[in-house]
Amino acid sequence: MTLGVNLASLLFDHPFGDDQGLLYGVDDEVTAGGARVRSAALAEELLTSGIAPGQSVAVQLPNGPNVVIAMTAIWRAGAVFIPVNPRLTENETADVIRATRPAVRIGPDGMERLSGTRTFEAGTAFILWTSGTTGAPKPILHTHEGYLELIDRVLGPLRAGSVSSDRAPSPNLIPVSLSLNAGIYNALFGLRAGAPLVIMDAFDVSTFAHLVARFQIRSTVLPPAALTMLTDAGGVTDLEPLKYVRSITAPLSPLQARRFTNKFGVFVLNGYGQAEIGEVVGWTAADAKAHPEKVGAAGRAHPGVDLKLMDGPVALGVEKVGELLVRPPSMAAGYASDDELADRLDPEGFLHTGDLARIDADGFVWIEGRMGDLINRGGNKVFPEHVEEVLRLSPAVGDAAVVGIPDDRLGEVPVAFVVTTGDVEDAELEALCRLHLTAYKVPVLFVRVATLPRSEAGKVLRRQLVAGYRTSLA
Repeated sequence: MTLGVNLASLLFDHPFGDDQGLLYGVDDEVTAGGARVRSAALAEELLTSGIAPGQSVAVQLPNGPNVVIAMTAIWRAGAVFIPVNPRLTENETADVIRATRPAVRIGPDGMERLSGTRTFEAGTAFILWTSGTTGAPKPILHTHEGYLELIDRVLGPLRAGSVSSDRAPSPNLIPVSLSLNAGIYNALFGLRAGAPLVIMDAFDVSTFAHLVARFQIRSTVLPPAALTMLTDAGGVTDLEPLKYVRSITAPLSPLQARRFTNKFGVFVLNGYGQAEIGEVVGWTAADAKAHPEKVGAAGRAHPGVDLKLMDGPVALGVEKVGELLVRPPSMAAGYASDDELADRLDPEGFLHTGDLARIDADGFVWIEGRMGDLINRGGNKVFPEHVEEVLRLSPAVGDAAVVGIPDDRLGEVPVAFVVTTGDVEDAELEALCRLHLTAYKVPVLFVRVATLPRSEAGKVLRRQLVAGYRTSLA
């Protein structure tokens, strides 16, 4: 079968010989040859079952090599991959099935044929969902050709800066679900780089440290929550030979980046992107060596990516802050719903990201938060992330989120929701904030919560905090 521009080729054309280990779970190993044979066999089974080009296949399997094999088999069969997180409830799974209408579902018990299928345009590779932090999640259509460009725009500069082309690529350790963009992207990124994949079924600090040592991982990706867990873990003191960690899925505060670097001597490479456009801003190893003082920045624009800030900036020191607009070489094909991606484009083709940012004199981008999260307290602008970083300085605060609550006099006031790990009085938290922040940024109230509501990607769902607070007052 001729694959053409098809992401399945990243497995079938991988440089590893048939006997070399390519896909690893915590307790299992699949050779490159074994993966290719199993993927081809599953593709043939799908075709025999009657799957037609452009129809989709939902995959709801535990994280591991089997997901990669199923994903590439679907593409080899000319179908569209629909990742479904196995942790979803029955109702949530039904919502995904209803929205995408796959012809087949693959689960732990095998293959199930479904009815009422939908056919997508030629070249569609898979459907992902937006994080849903500011509204209902939207299904995003990604093409084979477009997603390959997303990978190569990041991989190209890394290859160009490699000190030795003869050195075998470090295995890609994937600590997030393959039902998320971050998981799929890093799996395909590793295959494109000619590397093996090590896939964790769930994140655990001791398992992560063990896998880093076992596979001699030099660089990897981690969401902010995992970085914080490792920093706070008393039983993990060494992550050799790890040198770089790329922070993914959600914003990482400069404070947490510095804490991780100070403990392990590992530089945190932030990055910035959205599911619709891939990563557009990031770090290279050369930048990390030349600009250690920039830790916490998202990095600089990748080659071919144009950036600008929307007029009407928010004042912050000497650098202006405004909505970040991005024009990448390619982006998603659109949404598998009535929403239009074109509605987010300006006349020059720049995408409105909805994120506030500043760009310093060296071209480094600093993400300040979401436009919808910015709190307007009587005309004074409060960035929630700045207040949250101060609250986390307290050893008794494990997590924090700050939201704007309507106020009759000032329009909005900041309220802090805190997850505490020890005894701390409101007066102590207020004093801490007043020590580091201008008075109008200090929260008017500190609400104790057991956990913060988060999306699958780890982003705080602030709207749920606001809704819960309003309900408590009703």
